[in-house]
Amino acid sequence: MGGALSHFRQIIWPMLQQAFPPKTEFSPEDIPDLTGRLCALLQHNAKVYLAARSKDKAEKAINSLKEATGKEAIFVELDLSSLSSVKKAAEEFLSKESELHILFNNAGVMVPPIEQVTADGYDLQWGTNVVGHYYFTVLLLPALLAGVKSSPDHHARVVTTASSGAYMSTLHWETFKDSPERKKLSRENLYWQSKFGNVVFARQLAKRYAEQGIISVSLNPGNIQSDLQRHLTGLQKKLVNAVLYPTPLGAITQLYAGTMPEALNHNGEFFIPWARIGRCRAEAYDDELGDKLWKWLEDEVKTHQA
Repeated sequence: MGGALSHFRQIIWPMLQQAFPPKTEFSPEDIPDLTGRLCALLQHNAKVYLAARSKDKAEKAINSLKEATGKEAIFVELDLSSLSSVKKAAEEFLSKESELHILFNNAGVMVPPIEQVTADGYDLQWGTNVVGHYYFTVLLLPALLAGVKSSPDHHARVVTTASSGAYMSTLHWETFKDSPERKKLSRENLYWQSKFGNVVFARQLAKRYAEQGIISVSLNPGNIQSDLQRHLTGLQKKLVNAVLYPTPLGAITQLYAGTMPEALNHNGEFFIPWARIGRCRAEAYDDELGDKLWKWLEDEVKTHQA
């Protein structure tokens, strides 16, 4: 009985609360001027690079943003499911820019067919959501650290999008790559562990680079209408659609974490809808687990580079 109650309090109850958050007190109009900073916000005068897998979709987004703001983002081709593509995208950015002030790690896949794996043999969700974001971030660290020096607040920020699903799983190390153990897990469980991995990665990045001015946070953006649900079954879609919010709300918590002065006080923390500080499941704050994951990611990247 005690275990079930603890599970409800620590996992189910936070998820239910975040599925029905209070009205946000933060608005994009509250974002300060970002002139001279490189990130993902045109309307507030930042220089924006939009990294995406699909050039057609990216160009449509860039054109739409130009119509709305009069300013144009710059496309960088990036497929997070391929470490070669990640490296190429980082090299392309670094060939054009020496500084980066705000990095939004917000790509992802959810519950794809179990047979789908990345170009490097990882579970598609783990490889895309965790390994790809890790590799892209560490390759861009020289620009982020340079951005610290030129930023008015003497920080650069990395904002990694997780999910309420992070409450539902810890790490199953033998499932990161294609294996019999991986195939025993549900697609949902593989998704949840990748989102938990995002939280652990973000905390470890903060731990390692806080003294050099890097602010790294993770967040649950809320239950948002998007193409992310395209692999759900018909019944799953009906159930999920009952608690989905309009797409623009999905950016609220990311924007707050990436731009507002108050967010500088919460390095390594987990934000929840809408633009509030929350707390993930207890294992996310286990530095022994975090160190193990960071070392695993480092070794994987070294193997790829060898």
